[in-house]
Amino acid sequence: MAGKNKVLGGGGFHHVAIHARDFDGTVDFYTRVLGFTTKITWQEAPKRAVMLDAGDGNYLEVFEAPQAKPASGDGPILHFALRTDDCDAAIERAREAGCEVTMEPQDIDIQAQGADAQAQTVPIRIGFCKGPDGELIEFFQNELI
Repeated sequence: MAGKNKVLGGGGFHHVAIHARDFDGTVDFYTRVLGFTTKITWQEAPKRAVMLDAGDGNYLEVFEAPQAKPASGDGPILHFALRTDDCDAAIERAREAGCEVTMEPQDIDIQAQGADAQAQTVPIRIGFCKGPDGELIEFFQNELI
Protein backbone atom coordinates (compact mmCIF):
# COMPACT_ATOMS: atom_id res chain seq x y z
CA MET A 1 0.00 0.00 0.00
CA ALA A 2 2.86 2.41 0.74
CA GLY A 3 3.81 4.63 -2.14
CA LYS A 4 0.49 4.76 -3.98
CA ASN A 5 0.01 8.45 -3.24
CA LYS A 6 3.11 10.29 -4.41
CA VAL A 7 2.32 13.39 -2.32
CA LEU A 8 1.48 11.69 0.97
CA GLY A 9 3.91 8.81 0.63
CA GLY A 10 1.16 6.31 1.39
CA GLY A 11 -2.48 6.87 0.74
CA GLY A 12 -5.92 5.68 1.59
CA PHE A 13 -7.87 6.29 4.72
CA HIS A 14 -6.35 5.06 7.95
CA HIS A 15 -9.47 5.39 10.08
CA VAL A 16 -12.82 7.02 10.70
CA ALA A 17 -13.59 8.02 14.29
CA ILE A 18 -16.96 8.04 16.05
CA HIS A 19 -18.29 8.82 19.52
CA ALA A 20 -20.10 5.96 21.28
CA ARG A 21 -22.71 6.62 23.94
CA ASP A 22 -22.82 2.87 24.71
CA PHE A 23 -19.17 1.92 24.24
CA ASP A 24 -19.58 -1.80 24.92
CA GLY A 25 -22.66 -2.07 22.70
CA THR A 26 -20.95 -0.21 19.87
CA VAL A 27 -17.80 -2.34 20.06
CA ASP A 28 -19.97 -5.48 20.20
CA PHE A 29 -21.87 -4.41 17.07
CA TYR A 30 -18.77 -3.75 15.00
CA THR A 31 -16.91 -6.87 16.22
CA ARG A 32 -19.58 -9.55 16.69
CA VAL A 33 -22.08 -8.42 14.04
CA LEU A 34 -19.79 -6.96 11.36
CA GLY A 35 -16.59 -8.95 12.01
CA PHE A 36 -14.15 -6.15 12.85
CA THR A 37 -11.25 -7.09 15.14
CA THR A 38 -9.71 -5.14 18.00
CA LYS A 39 -6.27 -3.78 17.12
CA ILE A 40 -5.50 -1.62 20.17
CA THR A 41 -7.33 -0.14 23.15
CA TRP A 42 -6.42 2.67 25.52
CA GLN A 43 -7.68 4.65 28.49
CA GLU A 44 -10.21 3.59 31.15
CA ALA A 45 -13.95 4.18 31.47
CA PRO A 46 -15.49 6.68 30.98
CA LYS A 47 -12.91 7.69 28.36
CA ARG A 48 -12.11 4.36 26.72
CA ALA A 49 -11.04 4.14 23.10
CA VAL A 50 -10.44 1.33 20.64
CA MET A 51 -9.11 0.96 17.12
CA LEU A 52 -11.09 -1.71 15.26
CA ASP A 53 -9.69 -3.27 12.08
CA ALA A 54 -12.26 -3.55 9.29
CA GLY A 55 -10.24 -6.45 7.87
CA ASP A 56 -8.06 -4.68 5.35
CA GLY A 57 -5.98 -2.37 7.52
CA ASN A 58 -8.61 0.39 7.53
CA TYR A 59 -9.87 1.19 10.98
CA LEU A 60 -12.84 2.49 12.91
CA GLU A 61 -11.77 4.39 16.00
CA VAL A 62 -14.40 4.42 18.75
CA PHE A 63 -14.26 6.93 21.61
CA GLU A 64 -16.43 6.41 24.66
CA ALA A 65 -18.66 9.47 25.04
CA PRO A 66 -21.77 8.74 27.16
CA GLN A 67 -22.98 12.34 26.80
CA ALA A 68 -22.55 12.55 23.01
CA LYS A 69 -25.57 13.48 20.96
CA PRO A 70 -26.69 10.90 18.40
CA ALA A 71 -25.30 11.42 14.91
CA SER A 72 -27.74 13.52 12.90
CA GLY A 73 -26.47 12.91 9.40
CA ASP A 74 -26.49 16.61 8.61
CA GLY A 75 -22.87 17.34 9.47
CA PRO A 76 -20.01 17.45 7.01
CA ILE A 77 -19.67 13.65 6.96
CA LEU A 78 -22.76 12.07 5.44
CA HIS A 79 -21.87 8.41 6.02
CA PHE A 80 -19.03 5.95 5.82
CA ALA A 81 -19.04 2.98 3.50
CA LEU A 82 -17.83 -0.53 4.26
CA ARG A 83 -16.76 -2.84 1.45
CA THR A 84 -18.64 -6.11 1.34
CA ASP A 85 -18.94 -9.12 -0.93
CA ASP A 86 -22.62 -9.50 0.03
CA CYS A 87 -24.58 -6.31 0.67
CA ASP A 88 -27.80 -8.20 1.40
CA ALA A 89 -26.21 -10.39 4.07
CA ALA A 90 -24.54 -7.35 5.69
CA ILE A 91 -27.87 -5.50 5.87
CA GLU A 92 -29.56 -8.57 7.36
CA ARG A 93 -26.86 -8.91 10.03
CA ALA A 94 -27.32 -5.25 10.95
CA ARG A 95 -31.12 -5.62 11.01
CA GLU A 96 -30.91 -8.71 13.22
CA ALA A 97 -28.71 -6.73 15.59
CA GLY A 98 -31.50 -4.15 15.93
CA CYS A 99 -30.18 -1.50 13.56
CA GLU A 100 -32.59 0.62 11.55
CA VAL A 101 -32.21 -0.09 7.85
CA THR A 102 -32.59 3.23 6.07
CA MET A 103 -32.20 1.87 2.53
CA GLU A 104 -32.74 -1.72 1.50
CA PRO A 105 -30.04 -3.17 -0.78
CA GLN A 106 -30.42 -2.06 -4.37
CA ASP A 107 -28.50 -2.22 -7.60
CA ILE A 108 -27.40 1.08 -9.08
CA ASP A 109 -25.56 1.74 -12.32
CA ILE A 110 -23.27 4.74 -11.98
CA GLN A 111 -22.67 6.46 -15.31
CA ALA A 112 -19.10 7.53 -14.75
CA GLN A 113 -15.90 8.53 -16.42
CA GLY A 114 -12.74 6.71 -15.51
CA ALA A 115 -9.33 8.24 -15.04
CA ASP A 116 -8.80 7.78 -18.77
CA ALA A 117 -11.92 9.96 -19.42
CA GLN A 118 -13.72 7.00 -20.96
CA ALA A 119 -17.42 6.78 -20.12
CA GLN A 120 -18.36 3.59 -18.37
CA THR A 121 -21.20 2.03 -16.47
CA VAL A 122 -20.17 0.98 -12.96
CA PRO A 123 -22.64 -1.45 -11.38
CA ILE A 124 -22.82 -1.30 -7.59
CA ARG A 125 -25.08 -2.75 -4.92
CA ILE A 126 -25.57 -0.65 -1.81
CA GLY A 127 -27.69 -0.56 1.33
CA PHE A 128 -27.69 1.71 4.39
CA CYS A 129 -28.38 1.34 8.10
CA LYS A 130 -27.94 3.39 11.23
CA GLY A 131 -25.28 2.09 13.59
CA PRO A 132 -25.70 1.92 17.36
CA ASP A 133 -24.85 5.61 17.82
CA GLY A 134 -26.88 6.91 14.88
CA GLU A 135 -23.94 6.87 12.46
CA LEU A 136 -25.02 6.17 8.90
CA ILE A 137 -23.28 3.09 7.46
CA GLU A 138 -23.29 2.19 3.79
CA PHE A 139 -22.56 -1.38 2.72
CA PHE A 140 -20.89 -1.12 -0.69
CA GLN A 141 -20.58 -4.09 -3.04
CA ASN A 142 -18.55 -3.66 -6.22
CA GLU A 143 -15.55 -5.28 -7.80
CA LEU A 144 -14.35 -2.38 -9.97
CA ILE A 145 -13.84 0.48 -7.52
